[in-house]
Amino acid sequence: MELLLLLLLLMLLVSQPLSGKLRMKCPLNLDNQDEEKPWSYYRPGDLLIGIVISPSGITPATLPFNVAPSSQIRLLKYIQLLRMIFNTERVKENPQLLHNLTLGYNIHDNYDNTLGTSDALLDMLSTGEANVPNYSCGRKDKLLALVDGAIRDSSIQMSTLASTYKVPQVSMRIASEALSDKSQFPFFHPMLPKEGIQYPGIVQILLHFGWTLIGLFATDTEKGENFMRNFNPMLVKNRICVAISQQFSMTGHTPFLRDALSKWRQVNVFVNFIEFDSLLDSILPIHSALEGLPGPIEGKVWIMTVAAVFSIKKDWCLKHVHSIWSFPCQWKESWKNDNAFKRDLFMEPEFQAKYFHCSVSKHTFSVKGRRRCTQKAPVEIQKKKNRMQIANPFITYSVIKILAHALSAASKPQRRRKKGEERLGAPGLQPWKFHPFLEKRELYNLSLLKVYLDQNGDLAADLKIISRLVLPRKDPIDKRLGSFERQRLTINQDALSQLKLLNKSLPQSKCVEKCHPGFVKQAREGEPFCCYDCIPCPEGTISTQEDTTKCTKCPDDQYPSKNRIQCIRKRITFLSYEEHLSIILISFALLLFLNTGFVLVIFIKYFETPIVKANNRDLSFILLVSLLLCFLSSLFFIGRPRKATCLLRQTAFSVVFSVAVSSVLAKTITVVLAFLASKPGNKVKRWLGRSLANFIILSCSAVQILICAIWLGVSPPFPDSDLHSQPGEIILQCNEGSVTMFYVVLGYMGFLAAICFTVAFLARNLPGAFNEAKLITFSMLVFCSVWVSFLPTYLSTKGKYMMAVQVFSILASSAGLLSCIFFPKCYIIILRPDLNTKEHLMANTGE
Repeated sequence: MELLLLLLLLMLLVSQPLSGKLRMKCPLNLDNQDEEKPWSYYRPGDLLIGIVISPSGITPATLPFNVAPSSQIRLLKYIQLLRMIFNTERVKENPQLLHNLTLGYNIHDNYDNTLGTSDALLDMLSTGEANVPNYSCGRKDKLLALVDGAIRDSSIQMSTLASTYKVPQVSMRIASEALSDKSQFPFFHPMLPKEGIQYPGIVQILLHFGWTLIGLFATDTEKGENFMRNFNPMLVKNRICVAISQQFSMTGHTPFLRDALSKWRQVNVFVNFIEFDSLLDSILPIHSALEGLPGPIEGKVWIMTVAAVFSIKKDWCLKHVHSIWSFPCQWKESWKNDNAFKRDLFMEPEFQAKYFHCSVSKHTFSVKGRRRCTQKAPVEIQKKKNRMQIANPFITYSVIKILAHALSAASKPQRRRKKGEERLGAPGLQPWKFHPFLEKRELYNLSLLKVYLDQNGDLAADLKIISRLVLPRKDPIDKRLGSFERQRLTINQDALSQLKLLNKSLPQSKCVEKCHPGFVKQAREGEPFCCYDCIPCPEGTISTQEDTTKCTKCPDDQYPSKNRIQCIRKRITFLSYEEHLSIILISFALLLFLNTGFVLVIFIKYFETPIVKANNRDLSFILLVSLLLCFLSSLFFIGRPRKATCLLRQTAFSVVFSVAVSSVLAKTITVVLAFLASKPGNKVKRWLGRSLANFIILSCSAVQILICAIWLGVSPPFPDSDLHSQPGEIILQCNEGSVTMFYVVLGYMGFLAAICFTVAFLARNLPGAFNEAKLITFSMLVFCSVWVSFLPTYLSTKGKYMMAVQVFSILASSAGLLSCIFFPKCYIIILRPDLNTKEHLMANTGE
């Protein structure tokens, strides 16, 4: 009796793992709510691959945890199955590829949800009837690879479980970017590029067509959030504004859309990140919001981020949709030479009954019930009547073909000798030994799709740009607008011309028109950065491109054109001898020079006359010679500035003028001393004579010469170019070197003139026969007036006219000295010789 009880206890312990009945608070009930059981299609083989697909359609939004989802078999199931089974059959028919080994498969439906995916993986990884991994009972074949053909993003879930058993996972879908992390998912092998391969192409399209104001929409899923987080910085970097941004729930819509669309009516391009089966749910809320807006509404362009072509029927009533764009992968032309690949398949209605044996399998102690279909005959697909035609995607055939090549390569090293015979060691091939063969880059060359590895080693693909035009009361038509190959955008201009013929030209989507050359963008406060005003470029700058954000300053030797779109070379200007102004000044200088020479000749001729002798005739000759030199020195300021003229013009002018003013000062002092000496008992008579006059001239001139010498030694004048004073001109001039020394020179001459004017003014009432004080006073008044007015005029004048002002001042002040001091004497000498007598002068003295 005790032995019997012990035997029953052992049977219970053994049966417990097989039954899968685990004691838990929420027992999992896998009883289906329809007539179908979870299904799998199976064919044994030396090399077994597992395939997970999602053909059963969309599941309800909410699913109870303890109830298996609906597995109602529909037509899509047979289409997906036919693609997978037919392509494995075509590979199996090539004996050289697999070296007489057979390729088996195990195809499961994951019901398009997480629970179904887990159930399918557990069934493939468990060789027994119950879903108990690592428990070997029943099938002896090992799963070498897992093909991910599910619609929704279940790749991470599959990879997490499959990598535990080091089973390589081959994805037929665009995978999540997270799966590119080899440290977390080392056994994941994508056959299509990762998510986001088309994002740079979308940005280039927006820039190409000038769509700088767009709407951005995404599903409120983790993938939608990743899209917003990754795509928005790309738009900002390329100066594209997002006026409307919204994540949509798959069960509702957002009420704010109508206000946003009303405010931003100029947004005619929407970029939409969606799950494959949510196209209608994404477009209809926006379409409904547009319906309530007043006035005409331009057709909107919808740019979808998925790499597929959508099926749109004419009864969708999307009258506000211009077109829907997508980015399917391009295929190679080599598919035409691949006899194993068939673009079109034909399915028999009795497909399952003819080629498969199906039964419901359930272990005695297991809760798992599954409808298993095992292939009993080779599948034959031939074109016959009454058979439904279906398309065979490139990616399906490419994945099976690549797996077959990798399995073939992995089987070759397994050859070994046994009893003198060579045989293949495929039964000894393990999943982790097969994994390195899938990492070889050359396998991607076998794909019928144009895929390649980019500079980062990531899988990329060449994409087509397909625009599905929505036509009123007609079926939509597809147009290939271009391609995105090797990260370069190419636009088909013929397709754009056809759009115009169909009256479906692409709309504009921007906040404002472009700023033309010559203008610069100025941002509007409180609006996106692509909304701006166009203002003219600042003075001295240009813009040669549209929508520039910064004007460019012209080089120093150039200036902006009137419309500020180009720089023009400045013309060189200076006070040349050929100009009318220069001719006039030179004429006056020569005329005054001749007049001074004429006066000097008169004084020499009448050297012994009383009027010439009066007031020291030597000083008169010195003054006349200095005036001659003053008139000539003005010519240094005319003509192209050169090193010699720059050194001489100011120094020669200042020294000669100092001599002239010193001579006038000596004359004035001589007049004062002469009248003082005529008074009885005055001792100043001994100061009269040439020595005092010469001392005054030499000392005053020596100070000016010293100042000029210091100027030339410290910072001499030099030829220079003034590039900024006058727009459009380069003024050649003499740089004074030290501006301070220049004003010191002028200041010293003004100082001498002020002293001379003061002394002459005080002596103006002395008797006129020997007195030139009145004439000197008037001449100094003219002299000082000219040079006092010179300073503000000189400083307010630009360019060559500054030299003209200085030349005029030299001529005017010198002419004032000549006319006020010497013309009255010349009048007496020439026209009134009767007054040029000693008696007359003595008579006037006694008054």
